[in-house]
Amino acid sequence: MNRFTPLLTLGLCAALSCFAAAQDNVPASVTAALKKADDAVAKIVAIPDGSRTFLNTVGAMDDIATQLDTDTAVTVFMQFVSSDPAERDAARAADEAISDWQTHLLKRADLFAAVNAYASTKPVLQGEQERLLEFTLRDFRREGMALDPDKRKALEDIEDRLNKLYIEFDQNIDEDETTVPLGIDELAGVNPAVVAGLPHTASVYMVQLTEPLYEEIMEHDSVEVARQKIWTLWRRRGGTKNLKVLSQILKLRSQEANLLGYDNYADYVLEPRMAKNAATVAEFYKELRPIVDKKAKLDYAEFLDTERKISHNPHADLHPWDVVYIEDQLAKTKYAVDFRKVQEYLPVDRVVKGLFGITQSLYGITFHDITGQEGQLSFPKVWAPDVKFYEVSDNATGKVIGHFYCDLFPRPGKYSHAACWSLWERKVWPDGSVQLPLSAIVANLSKPLDGKPALLSHDDTVTFFHEFGHNLHNLLTETTIGRFSGTSVEQDFVEAPSQMFENWVWTPSVLQTFARHYKTGEPFPPALLKNLRAARTVGSGLDTEGQFFLGLMDQRLHTAPRGDVDTEKVMLQTYRDATQFTGLPETYMQASFGHLTGYGASYYGYEWSLVYSADMFQRFEQLGLLNPKAGMYYRRKILSHGGSSDAMDMLVDYLGRKPNLGAYLRQLGIDPDTHG
Repeated sequence: MNRFTPLLTLGLCAALSCFAAAQDNVPASVTAALKKADDAVAKIVAIPDGSRTFLNTVGAMDDIATQLDTDTAVTVFMQFVSSDPAERDAARAADEAISDWQTHLLKRADLFAAVNAYASTKPVLQGEQERLLEFTLRDFRREGMALDPDKRKALEDIEDRLNKLYIEFDQNIDEDETTVPLGIDELAGVNPAVVAGLPHTASVYMVQLTEPLYEEIMEHDSVEVARQKIWTLWRRRGGTKNLKVLSQILKLRSQEANLLGYDNYADYVLEPRMAKNAATVAEFYKELRPIVDKKAKLDYAEFLDTERKISHNPHADLHPWDVVYIEDQLAKTKYAVDFRKVQEYLPVDRVVKGLFGITQSLYGITFHDITGQEGQLSFPKVWAPDVKFYEVSDNATGKVIGHFYCDLFPRPGKYSHAACWSLWERKVWPDGSVQLPLSAIVANLSKPLDGKPALLSHDDTVTFFHEFGHNLHNLLTETTIGRFSGTSVEQDFVEAPSQMFENWVWTPSVLQTFARHYKTGEPFPPALLKNLRAARTVGSGLDTEGQFFLGLMDQRLHTAPRGDVDTEKVMLQTYRDATQFTGLPETYMQASFGHLTGYGASYYGYEWSLVYSADMFQRFEQLGLLNPKAGMYYRRKILSHGGSSDAMDMLVDYLGRKPNLGAYLRQLGIDPDTHG
């Protein structure tokens, strides 16, 4: 029932999966909130079976979960934004205590009996109430409450062992301290400021395998041998230690799924998702892979030709560690995209104002900056001087419909990426009063320095729009039950609305509304944008096959009978099957794939949701990206529903047909009419 979940990219969520925190560090307010929740659960259990109703049993469970989130979410959120280390530690302890409480709640036999007693009356329910009863019964079943006591105990033992293995697997990656010595000549093309910051002795520089350094070298280092070293060692971070841990995880997950009545762990994980089962995901890849393979082969030929020209070697081969570097080279040469020049047209203040203006016009809403008034309105106060607090009102009714915090700039101790958090759900309480949604958008945009405005890269602008898409999903919900508020949709759909909103930053008519040169005020040059758009599909086939490899490997590992699988063999075979390259033995890519703990059997979801985001965007392309009618239609058909309907039903209602691959393929640079 834990609904306090940051909306992060799949990789970032995995990195935040575990925090060790002392229980005695839990804030008193959180302890009190858990006590209040315990008392409320006791009241549900104490109701005589003959007196049970939706409101006093199943509805009351949603009341408890929503109230607990409301009482504790901002406290827990402080682990990501507070500059006070003690407050961050307390927030992590609170997070762990709440997660433990929520996990054990669904293992309470007395509460399960109470819900079952109500369900046995076969109540006639509709809409969100019917859905909540169905989902609650499913939750208990998936927690093993329908099993006999011996099997429940076996399941709990498996879960305990898995939790320890997850921590070990993640720590083996996170605590890896591999450092690669490179000569100054091996760092050719790398940003001089980055090189200057590396520890070095004479001309030998020590490169520690952090994500920013990895990305900088793979994209800009012109020395192939250096890229090969970094590429290979990055994938070996978990090493042989994690091969052993992963083997244990896969066997235990298979046992867990079998105990619960599923053929494999993937089927267990996918049941509450759009995909429903592993067979559907297999069909998804089966349909897509041959189509994308044609684009990947064209990419491979173009990249190989470029590699031979760059290296002045007509017999050179193309390797996986060349791909990102050549993509960057083609963008700069073939498409003449100067990314530093692009930044000059994206000053932070104009991007923020432009985003606000577009969303307000599209969705018929107004943002009011009421920073400083949040305390008077019974909201938690802002936690730093540059954090803003906004009230959101609906233009048609004039009513306030939600609030959000906007925390855009870096500071010590703050979460270092961009994300959106749902803090309070929209909820209609039993007395008819309405709790409005509260969310927080967090980023780390550059601050102005020495009188020069801060400038955003195009990638950072895309990310900002993406996260604000999640924010809108939270704010524009009209659900009545907390569980279904905002982004509480199937996990393989949750990214689709935010992925769709990225497209606005690629569209000339949109950029012309806010992108201006920070010195001259000149609009974004059409030629520069044309080249930027053309470069968008450079290597798209190879990149997508990289995603296919990870998603397919994840599925194959989690559908193996009894979880008994040679992970190295599966990794190498899948790499050959899914990409244009041959895998390298003993790179152990699966051992550094952190998503396998937090998102086992789920990595397919990134590409899956892109298909639906592209299809939804197609309607905006037809009606106009700045057309309020298109925005209001989308708000009404998708955003307002939250998770109160199945995502596929919402999509069919919105599109007027079943979704298809056409728009997704076009975004990859593939003509859907000729792919067959």
